[in-house]
Amino acid sequence: MDHTNQLRDLFPDAARDIKINLQNVLQPATLSLEQTWGVAIACAWAARNRQLTDALVADAKAQGVADAVLEDAKAAAVMMGMNNVYYRFRHVIGKESYEQKPARLRMLRLKQAATNQVDFELFSAAVSSINFCEACLKSHEAVVLEGGLTEDHVHDAIRIAATIAAAAVALEAV
Repeated sequence: MDHTNQLRDLFPDAARDIKINLQNVLQPATLSLEQTWGVAIACAWAARNRQLTDALVADAKAQGVADAVLEDAKAAAVMMGMNNVYYRFRHVIGKESYEQKPARLRMLRLKQAATNQVDFELFSAAVSSINFCEACLKSHEAVVLEGGLTEDHVHDAIRIAATIAAAAVALEAV
C-alpha cells in the first residue's frame, strides 16, 4: 500500500479521520482481497480522482489482484455512470409514464463480468451508493445477497465507498 500511503500523507489536517479510515477499510476482512480492491477502485473511478485511482490500482497490482478485477471495477464505474443517472431520474420524477418507457441503453457489460457476477454487482452497488441511485443500489444489493454474499459484505463495501469518496475530496482540499 505504498502508493495509497503516500497519498494519505498529502491529506490536510481536516481529513485526519479519513487518513486512518482509508488504511483500515483496505484491509480485507469480510470481503476478499479481490472484492476489497475491486470496490475501492470502482469507487475511485466513480469519485473521478485520477491520482487516487492510480494509487489504488498500483497497490492492488502489487498485492497480486488480477487484471480482470481491475477491468470489472472500471466497467462497474462506467456502467453506473450511465445507469445511475438514468434510473435516478426515473425514481426522482416518479411518473409511471417514465417507468413504462424502455431505457434503450446498451448494458450488456453488466452481464459479462470478467471475474464473477456477484463481485461485479458488489462493485456496482458501491458505485451506486456514491452516485446515490436508490433504485440501482437496491437492485444490486438484492443480486449480491441472492448470489450468496451477506449484509456484512454489502456493509463493508459501502464503508469502502464512503471512505474513497471522502479521500477524493481530501485530495482536492490540498
